[in-house]
Amino acid sequence: MASTNKPVESEYKSSSTPVLHASAPAGVDYFKFDVILRFLLFAASLVSVVVMVTGNQTLNIPLPLSAKFRYSPSFVYFVAAFSVSGLYSIITTIASLSAIKNPTLKTKLLLYYVLWDAVILGIIASAVGTAGGMAYLGLKGNKHVNGWNKICNVFDKFCRHVGGAVGVGLFGSIVTVLLICLSAYSIHSRVPK
Repeated sequence: MASTNKPVESEYKSSSTPVLHASAPAGVDYFKFDVILRFLLFAASLVSVVVMVTGNQTLNIPLPLSAKFRYSPSFVYFVAAFSVSGLYSIITTIASLSAIKNPTLKTKLLLYYVLWDAVILGIIASAVGTAGGMAYLGLKGNKHVNGWNKICNVFDKFCRHVGGAVGVGLFGSIVTVLLICLSAYSIHSRVPK
């Protein structure tokens, strides 16, 4: 009987077999934009904390009356949340700079960034919402609840500081949304098509 088996060529010859790599395209390096946005988040966090903390005002009506951020739990939460956000942005900016120098870290960092940026966004967006609600209450008061009168006609400097801090905090929240979108798009662009 004659053998019908043909000699099998080696499957491991790689002369014409393309090799697929799961690396990013050689286009734009999104980590440079990431560093810029993270620096903006740090700046927004720092400015909002400083503006909120320095907004104290004391009036000498027959008795001295003070308005300080420490008197409202929502303002204290705002300062704490943006302090955490500022620290987080410093750490992640350093990590992004190291990823620019060591490209093997990029994919792993992007996954962590999407997760932790979403957590930070939840924290600072809730802080902006609570502080904004209290600022609106200070500006307009609440006629339906006895004793919740508007105070911004009396403590104008304090209210300007609170409004400025909330506005800068809202900008920080928008920057964090942009960071999440950038990280998600960077992960999407690294997936082989």
